[in-house]
Amino acid sequence: MPRTLPVALTCGEPAGIGPEIAVKAWEHLRARLPFFWIGDPAHLPQGAPHQLIDAPEDAFSVAGHALPVLAHPFPAAAVPGTPTPQNAAAVIEVIARAVQLVGRGQAAAVCTAPISKKALKDGAGFAHPGHTEYLAHLAGVDRVVMMLACPDLRVVPVTIHVALSEVPRLLTAELLSDTIRITHAALERDFGIEGPRMAVAGLNPHAGEGGAMGFEEIDRIAPVIAALRAEGYAVSGPLPADTMFHPAARAKYDAAICMYHDQALIPIKTLDFAGGVNITLGLPFIRTSPDHGTAFDIAGTGVADPSSLIAALRMATDMAAARASE
Repeated sequence: MPRTLPVALTCGEPAGIGPEIAVKAWEHLRARLPFFWIGDPAHLPQGAPHQLIDAPEDAFSVAGHALPVLAHPFPAAAVPGTPTPQNAAAVIEVIARAVQLVGRGQAAAVCTAPISKKALKDGAGFAHPGHTEYLAHLAGVDRVVMMLACPDLRVVPVTIHVALSEVPRLLTAELLSDTIRITHAALERDFGIEGPRMAVAGLNPHAGEGGAMGFEEIDRIAPVIAALRAEGYAVSGPLPADTMFHPAARAKYDAAICMYHDQALIPIKTLDFAGGVNITLGLPFIRTSPDHGTAFDIAGTGVADPSSLIAALRMATDMAAARASE
């Protein structure tokens, strides 16, 4: 597949495993999937083969023998496992720089290494709950959707990082409808799926069992599904979540719409713990990320697994190709 633009990989929190898995991902992919890393080269593992580049396009000529690095100076050294407050602002700047490069047509997509939200808040007064909300702010988008994907499953939680007790209140018809619409558009545009099929989980056990175990399915979920079906969407449900994820059930849909965080993430992490990819849908650019955190406890030890990052880089490239072929 011809690739005219490389993927921009942000450094993430330099005290975490981001720098070492970037090098490991390059060692695995090299020229087969050129990407460039944005960060301070002094934060890379000692002896890591890397080469500074002047522009993203230089990644194609460099990736075969070294990790292409678009240098972004940081004020302090990186101490594995211990975030440095002085570096927080630069971490945020790198994310914004990657988005700018994609917006200028110099990179195909943004792939983000994990950040520490606490470190950014403590060191730079970061006002956003996380990566996703900051990227939406940079793009000027009001609503985005989180998808977790692996080769065997795509899941989308309607509500994300909220207490389970808050889910029924937050689960509005508008939120559910917007989530399904954004997911549908992304499945067509970014995954090249014609007429995507979506399965919607219920909130309660047995999808409420006709009101015996809750009324959210009757009052909120089913009416949204009916309205979208009337518009031509291939959407089914509400379905009992405990029967949605075995192989025969997964064959009937392209994405599962789940009502809360664990309902979505438990099945995908059970199927493919190391290879899951976090994707932000609804942005004007492609954004993927490994489905794990900074792993401060193992940072600098060299044992971090790059599988999820490799999968995220591959998915970003495939999604960019799907958009380019429209």
